[in-house]
Amino acid sequence: MAVSAYFASLSLLKLIKNVPGGIAQGLIWGLMALGVLITFRLLDVADLTVDGSFTLGAAVTVMLIIAGWPAWLALVIAVIAGILAGLCTGLLHVKLGIPVILAGILTQFSLYSINLRIMGMAANKALSVDKFNLLLSSRFIPSAILTSLIITLALVIIFYWYFGTEQGSALRATGANPAMSSALGIDVGAMKVLGLSLSNGVVALSGGLMSQYQGFADINMGRGAIVIGLAAVIIGEVLGKAILGRHLNFFGSMSFVVIGGIVYYLVVVLVLWLKLNSNDLKLITAVIVALFLAVPYLREQRKTSFKRLRVKEDSRHA
Repeated sequence: MAVSAYFASLSLLKLIKNVPGGIAQGLIWGLMALGVLITFRLLDVADLTVDGSFTLGAAVTVMLIIAGWPAWLALVIAVIAGILAGLCTGLLHVKLGIPVILAGILTQFSLYSINLRIMGMAANKALSVDKFNLLLSSRFIPSAILTSLIITLALVIIFYWYFGTEQGSALRATGANPAMSSALGIDVGAMKVLGLSLSNGVVALSGGLMSQYQGFADINMGRGAIVIGLAAVIIGEVLGKAILGRHLNFFGSMSFVVIGGIVYYLVVVLVLWLKLNSNDLKLITAVIVALFLAVPYLREQRKTSFKRLRVKEDSRHA
């Protein structure tokens, strides 16, 4: 009886109304996941700088717009700030020999104080769409979806072109096989610094867009960003391989990473609609990521089991 009353209290119309907002935020987080893709998949490193650079992009964007800068120019400066944050992590790792995960933590730790100073030592800065001409806002969700989609598509096309160039191929080769890349004359250290800089520049861009969408920048808004980015990457990869299989190319991989961000945020919308405790979102995210990570492994184990079974049957018949 209690279960039926619980489901009766849920409004399907409310869920449908919240879906466009989930798609808009999913596109912005999917953009951030493209930055995570560069380090996690192309460079094969875990960069924790993103938690700080996401907030950095938001803080720089909000403060510059409040100071009278155009929103698009504020985003450009935010991207440059993110690139510098990634550059810092890269130099700590390459020049000082600090493991990349620790270098990312150090930069992220430093960015907390830097972001506070950028926002005038305030933990939160509001940005009203009524006062400023923003690129997107949660008040105009269809327009926000279109703007995010255009920016994301443009970035995917640019990355598809760039990673096909000599330098982009060298960066991808560095992550695939550093020893072989070094033997071929590629400056592995420089490629790592470049990859980390590009990654955090994209993450800062995402943070700048999110601050405009939600109408404020908060010092803690980037906390757990790496988990959401990884969730989008993993979900996108699993969906891409399941739908396209061997036909999945690099352009498709990047596109599905963005789709992974949308799927993740639609799950968040569903969780909130089901009236589950919002404090459990991180736990639910961890479970989702674990499940999607396990899918390729379990699928491979299943194929291996079938192969072994066939071998046994063939040996019996022989």
